[in-house]
Amino acid sequence: MAVTAKWFGKAPMKLLNKEVDFDTDVIKVMLCTSAYAPDQDVHAYKDAVTNEVTGAGYTTGGATLANKTMDYTGATNVVKLDANDVSWANSTITARYAVIYDDTPATDATKPILGYVDFGEDKVSSNGTFTIQWHADGIFTVTAA
Repeated sequence: MAVTAKWFGKAPMKLLNKEVDFDTDVIKVMLCTSAYAPDQDVHAYKDAVTNEVTGAGYTTGGATLANKTMDYTGATNVVKLDANDVSWANSTITARYAVIYDDTPATDATKPILGYVDFGEDKVSSNGTFTIQWHADGIFTVTAA
């Protein structure tokens, strides 16, 4: 299943205020259980994210996004932020959400969160590979209108 993340409402402000440099900062994705409730209007930093998954094959803090790209398509006025799909091999975990955040700042209270994916139900791996396959249109898009 290909997924596209939803922006947290304050994420564009974090990008425009230079708190996040998508190209050079360490951008990560962490997994959370169904007990986490994303709040697009209130959550702005990693310290607001709760109920990170635990289990074999998963490291606290999640995985780093590799080969990040930003592209602009003039015909549609769309900026696309993308990266390689992410997977946790030999894992035994249950996740409902994936949260994308900037891991470069020193503390959770200063690490901006960008967006999240709601899988729609718990996704489970049992001594297998848990994979997030980003949508062909990218992780995030911004349309200049």
